[in-house]
Amino acid sequence: MRKLPEVVEAKEVMAEAVEWSVFTWMFQKSKVRETADLANAALDRVNRNVKAHWSSEIKAAYKQSPDKPESTARHAAKGKQTAVATETDLQLLIEKVKAADHAAQRSRREAEETFDIAERELNLDLAREGCKKAIHAWELHEKAIRLAEAVVEATNPED
Repeated sequence: MRKLPEVVEAKEVMAEAVEWSVFTWMFQKSKVRETADLANAALDRVNRNVKAHWSSEIKAAYKQSPDKPESTARHAAKGKQTAVATETDLQLLIEKVKAADHAAQRSRREAEETFDIAERELNLDLAREGCKKAIHAWELHEKAIRLAEAVVEATNPED
């Protein structure tokens, strides 16, 4: 996955914001929200574009995949045909993508909730924590996208 300028800028703003004073926060909080929204939109767009390259079978497998990875897929019997092993490997990869998507979404919600509370309470420490959570959420989202790209590569090896 290539680096997205919106995400790079948002990470830089958040890293700087951790050091801001209360007054700087008061005047710059809209910039923080705006850059965060742009980063989230960019990541969502790339995620949709990557998954658009998935086959209908992969999309169906993703939707049917449990929210928590199943241990049965991990314990494929030895000696089975390569096609079966590849199918099992693909199912494991799909489960990893789903787990990574859920982790990124959860982390994003936590960052947004932290910012909301910080703004409501005018709490600088919570605002700083929100910045760190936002950066972490974007990293998790990037990881999920890289895994989704791996599904494309695994199903289209000649591309």
